[in-house]
Amino acid sequence: MTVSRHALAHLAQFNLSTLRHPLDDPRMAPFVEMLDPLNTVADGTPGFVWRLVSEGESDATGLRPAGQDEIVNMSVWETQEALWDFTYRSGHLDLLRRRREFFERNVEAHLVLWWVPAGHIPTVGEALERLAELRANGPTPRAFTFASSYTSAEASQAQDVVADGV
Repeated sequence: MTVSRHALAHLAQFNLSTLRHPLDDPRMAPFVEMLDPLNTVADGTPGFVWRLVSEGESDATGLRPAGQDEIVNMSVWETQEALWDFTYRSGHLDLLRRRREFFERNVEAHLVLWWVPAGHIPTVGEALERLAELRANGPTPRAFTFASSYTSAEASQAQDVVADGV
């Protein structure tokens, strides 16, 4: 894990996707072939901190905390801009363009972002709770999306208000 000395908070992201076919289905081969190269790009992207992997594996596709047909992706970034750059300005964009080949269309929120203290590694349980919050309440400083984001200061302020009972 890479930790910036100056950062007080990092951005966590969690993505839940429903597979169209099992990962060993030949129709999923192009997706599976993209995983290692994309993970290598992510690992080397400025601002990357950490990503979830299954024990003994190079990715998280073996984890199925939300159901057998659901795969997860979770990572932590120094800034929202770093995550945006990886997501939309790297080879990852090619995967996004082809996502309908591999994943079912989402009918509810499937991606959630939230701020964590620098050095904190979120759990899958924490991520599922944040996704449930987003689905139940819409974007808030505790659970948001790229389209409706909050700064770490706004998230911290909202947390202080909750802690103070205001």
